[in-house]
Amino acid sequence: MTRLTLALDAMGGDFGSCVTVPAALQALASHPSLQLLLVGDPSALTPLLAKVDSSLLSRLEIVSAESVIANDARPSQAIRASRGTSMRVALELIKEGRAQACVSAGNTGALMGLAKLLLRPIEGIDRPALVSMLPHQQHGRTVVLDLGANVACDGAMLVQFAVMGAVMAEEVLGVSNPRVALLNIGEEESKGVDSIRDAAARLKITPSINYIGYLEGNELLTGKTDVMVCDGFVGNVTLKTMEGVVRMFLSLLKQGSGGVGERNRQPWWLKWLGRWLQRRLVRRFGHLNPDHYNGACLLGLRGTVIKSHGAANQNAFAVAIEQAMQAVQRQLPERIAARLKTVLPKSD
Repeated sequence: MTRLTLALDAMGGDFGSCVTVPAALQALASHPSLQLLLVGDPSALTPLLAKVDSSLLSRLEIVSAESVIANDARPSQAIRASRGTSMRVALELIKEGRAQACVSAGNTGALMGLAKLLLRPIEGIDRPALVSMLPHQQHGRTVVLDLGANVACDGAMLVQFAVMGAVMAEEVLGVSNPRVALLNIGEEESKGVDSIRDAAARLKITPSINYIGYLEGNELLTGKTDVMVCDGFVGNVTLKTMEGVVRMFLSLLKQGSGGVGERNRQPWWLKWLGRWLQRRLVRRFGHLNPDHYNGACLLGLRGTVIKSHGAANQNAFAVAIEQAMQAVQRQLPERIAARLKTVLPKSD
């Protein structure tokens, strides 16, 4: 059994070690080949491991870090003052060859900047992109990027994202000749800003990319495309809006219909039928829960970095750990580098 070692920024995110340590133990219990390096303050981490089974502790190591990058820190300042922080130490473990990937729920801008500084982008990639695989109504998943790493992108960058997204769809989702679309405000060729129209023109002549044109935001969850490409500003707003709507929808399903007084007046059989229907609907649409697809891969680097949602709970952070395992096992950086040599048109 091949051992897989990941570095976890145990102090990052809204809840820090209160979430990351239980999630790490959950992941270790589920994956016997997994080994984890918990990066953070030993005085904060050690008490959380006091009652842990020795079989799990044997696959877990605490790596000391002096401080943590604040969620609200300006990325440029955070990067300059990053030495000794849990995020930087976790990334350095990849650079040193001690870990194969890093997972952090910390400051997105700082993670992007430090990862690019320490691990460097793959040749042919200007800037890495945050990518996730979102569920759609046909019970499959769509690769979406960028989700917030790059607020503004030119046409060439969007084409690079398309190539990386296509590789991820092939290697992780197992899709042959994945469909690639650009997220836009209309399907007509004249719609959109200059960067999107430029990307469309480039993608039409890019070999081995199955470009299908523009799609609008209301088609993101329909399964019409395997890869959806956009800039980081649009992608982040789209993702957060979708997550909010899905959480509200699932919450309403769990609450059921009618007020407390109205439910109390209902006959027993109608109450039973209502509870049965609620359970069926929650099971039917539970796969849309954002916690089930937490973890965006910072794609385009020479190493694997996973950004967890800052407010992730234990189960969601455990999903991010599994995302990191999957990316390493599929050798995404190596496969993207190989594809770029044959697919991307030469730069102007």
